[in-house]
Amino acid sequence: MSKSAVKKIQAIRGMNDLLPSDSPRWQFFEAKVRQLMLRYGFNEIRTPIVEQTALFARSIGEVTDIVEKEMYTFDDRNSESLTLRPEGTASCVRAAMEHGLLYNQTQRLWYQGPMFRYERPQKGRYRQFHQIGVETFGFDGPDIDAEVILLSARLWQELGLMEHVTLELNSLGSSEARAAYRDTLVAYFEQHLDILDEDSKRRLTSNPLRILDSKNPAMAEMLDAAPQLMDHLDDESREHFEQLTKMLEAAGIRYVINPRLVRGLDYYCRTVFEWTTTALGSQGTVCAGGRYDGLVEQLGGKPTPAVGFAMGIERLILLLDTLELIPEDALGGCDVYLLPMDDSATTAAITLAEQLRGELPELRLQLHCGGGSFKSRIKKADKSSASIAILLGEDEINQQSATVKFLRDDREQQSVSQAALGHTLRELLTSDA
Repeated sequence: MSKSAVKKIQAIRGMNDLLPSDSPRWQFFEAKVRQLMLRYGFNEIRTPIVEQTALFARSIGEVTDIVEKEMYTFDDRNSESLTLRPEGTASCVRAAMEHGLLYNQTQRLWYQGPMFRYERPQKGRYRQFHQIGVETFGFDGPDIDAEVILLSARLWQELGLMEHVTLELNSLGSSEARAAYRDTLVAYFEQHLDILDEDSKRRLTSNPLRILDSKNPAMAEMLDAAPQLMDHLDDESREHFEQLTKMLEAAGIRYVINPRLVRGLDYYCRTVFEWTTTALGSQGTVCAGGRYDGLVEQLGGKPTPAVGFAMGIERLILLLDTLELIPEDALGGCDVYLLPMDDSATTAAITLAEQLRGELPELRLQLHCGGGSFKSRIKKADKSSASIAILLGEDEINQQSATVKFLRDDREQQSVSQAALGHTLRELLTSDA
């Protein structure tokens, strides 16, 4: 078979490569998150990508779209059903239970990594997507609800996103209150069966609260008039929610109460919230979470209050790019391009490059490799993002000096001793910044 006849293998649809031009954006965002988690006293946990299918079926809910339609599930060689994780909370709970992190103690955990759902790929939503999540265990008051919301709010402030996102809040109440409300809601929907779409009719018997989350414009008026869960809350949940809103108001966080906010997973109770934006064309959720006090017990543990959230990295990177909020100096590249003027200077250039990297740990220095004429070497320096080129030839080697050439400014090049070069570069790059 000829080489031309060999079929090229491409990435799976909806599972994308992260190219060198994209990586700096992700690194910028992830570094912001990591620093913030440390400042708020959260510890990182890393869980496997593959889990037993039963973990997600029991936690997310058998009749949710995720379990019914979207999970990547397969049997391994021992005929055990395994699933690529579609979300992070269930795995975090499983790990915390398995390793004794919940017994008579509280936990503030965070994670990041890929999740997998079989959906129709679209901008900002893919079949392999990446999330950062926060999960807390052992706190039953509204103060921890406020804390995780304030953590997310501080991230938006530090990224410059605060004016582009809106916090939406609701309370789902206790399981008992929600069950009573469910009956009321079903009775209401049954009076409007002619308006319900097929998906909503299917959910009527399995998960009627999810109908409230429908984006079908033909149902909007009917849904707006539906009974509101907030009117059916138990006293304890109502007090919890009122205290939470007071805490947010005291911290200067604006919010709107959205009675149709129910979240897509079965394990939520009481507080639910979403941060949404219209900056990407149509309203989209960039971060969402809430309380799931019953999930640990549902998975075989002791009753444990819990609250958390997850944010989609792809959508947030898209939002930062759209609003041009990623600093230029965070987009990779180099500060200095060091080039030997001919092949005889290569060894000396390598030695000098290592000297500078040791002296200036933060310096982004790219060493010219691959030979070529002097003209081609200068062209590569110009094409780099460096503002300074360091030239090293026979004269410089003999004099233990280097020539500093300015690539972006109309300034005279200068000769600097190699011993003083680190100090000179520090001053030049600091003044440019």
